[in-house]
Amino acid sequence: MRQKFLVAMSGGVDSSVAAHLLLKMGYAVDGVYMRTWHGDDGLGNCPWRDDLENAKAAAAHLAVPFRVESLIDCYGRCVVQPLLQGYARGETPNPDMLCNRWIKFGALLDLATREGYAGLATGHYCRLANGNDGPWLLVGCDKKKDQSYFLAQVRREALPWMAFPIGHLVKDEVRRVARKIGLPNADRKDSQGVCFLGGKVSMREFLLRHIGKRPGSVVDRTGRHIGTHNGVFLHTLGQRRGLAIPSNHDNEHYVVVAKDMANNQLTIALATENDPTLSMATAELHSINFLCAPLDGSHVLTVRVRYRDPPTMATLRFFPKGRAHVAFSEPQRALAPGQHLAFYHGERLLGGGIYHQPGK
Repeated sequence: MRQKFLVAMSGGVDSSVAAHLLLKMGYAVDGVYMRTWHGDDGLGNCPWRDDLENAKAAAAHLAVPFRVESLIDCYGRCVVQPLLQGYARGETPNPDMLCNRWIKFGALLDLATREGYAGLATGHYCRLANGNDGPWLLVGCDKKKDQSYFLAQVRREALPWMAFPIGHLVKDEVRRVARKIGLPNADRKDSQGVCFLGGKVSMREFLLRHIGKRPGSVVDRTGRHIGTHNGVFLHTLGQRRGLAIPSNHDNEHYVVVAKDMANNQLTIALATENDPTLSMATAELHSINFLCAPLDGSHVLTVRVRYRDPPTMATLRFFPKGRAHVAFSEPQRALAPGQHLAFYHGERLLGGGIYHQPGK
């Protein structure tokens, strides 16, 4: 009997080609669409029905069994509620990190193992390799699309059950494969934005809907009132767009330099991109997750502080209880509490942690 993989099919071209490549390698495949969001929160434009139809059409074209699994309740508990609670505290959580740990490579992977599948495959741009201490998670060959950052909080125990069939390809090659085999979603645009918002609803709209407006004062560094906001939680450190306060300066702009949740006050200041008040030479992390044997002591590693930011060298000192101190080789701009950092050794993702302000 051929080994069978469960493939998480989102309706996009990446996961559809992932299913095709597994078939081509001789594996049996079942497709599954994860229903994670109810779409009835009054914001409209929920894309899940269109995603489902595209996933179903791709599975039919590949002649593989297809089903829908509702993970709405689990998603609400493990992703949406922590997201809203984090923002309400003034943090900037990452829902994709939460989804990958608790839903895709959590609840769905657990279902796959219970039902006897060889593993769960997705359309992530990253790779797996056999290392001397178990499976290694590596960056994708397409450095512009590499998604390893979003897997920094996945359980190490999940690695043997994960598969990334397109990780050795670049996006253009994935499109070419899809067109060659006639996939109906070969030219479908990539989804943008938060996983459950589909890019059609802004995070700001979502937060206002579920947390509500909390108007307060916007002040400058001296404490002088210069405007109002609808909620400190709507803003992040270093933000310069959406403040609705013109700078009237050609080479400078207002940016968020402080958030006072207790007093519901936002502090902004005229700053350039290289403003030293927004540069951070060090960071403290909690909730460290390792995809390797746990590290202790000091290690010089590569760190990615945001998905789109270039990697930077740093010295990480690891402590008990999932904590670490990071000393960057070059200062990083405007880290926000709740922000995830991922750390690597060469192309191998070793894990990640969550930034917090000391004393908070």
